[in-house]
Amino acid sequence: MKKVLILLAAFCLSVAAQAQTGSKVATTKKLKVVFHLTSSDTTVQKSMAKQLNNFLNAAPNAKVEVVCHNSGISFLHKAKTKFADKVHDLSARGVDFVACENTMRDRNIKREELVDECRTVPAGVVEVVMKQNKGWAYVRATQ
Repeated sequence: MKKVLILLAAFCLSVAAQAQTGSKVATTKKLKVVFHLTSSDTTVQKSMAKQLNNFLNAAPNAKVEVVCHNSGISFLHKAKTKFADKVHDLSARGVDFVACENTMRDRNIKREELVDECRTVPAGVVEVVMKQNKGWAYVRATQ
């Protein structure tokens, strides 16, 4: 019984020590996550920008991509976005912003109408699926 208590105490101390290493994620594996934005709702977009910021604060070396298609393309559309500064700041921290060319074609959006910090892909959904097939975690942008 005494040995069990000693082992339990040692385990608790090791857990407590790990918890005090700070708010950054300690991992040898590089985290990779794709955020999927399909909403023009500015509340959803603001929430996603905050989640991205919080995620990068906790895991600053992570690879992060945001795929915008359907109504979510407004996040990257110069004339419609309320978050151009956030896109710029997050891009400077390594976030890769991607716009769907199918959506651009359907909505008659030209590349020069999008923020400079983004790139385009032929199909946003295919981009998300390809990332998942390569082991990237998936986060759907919601409130």
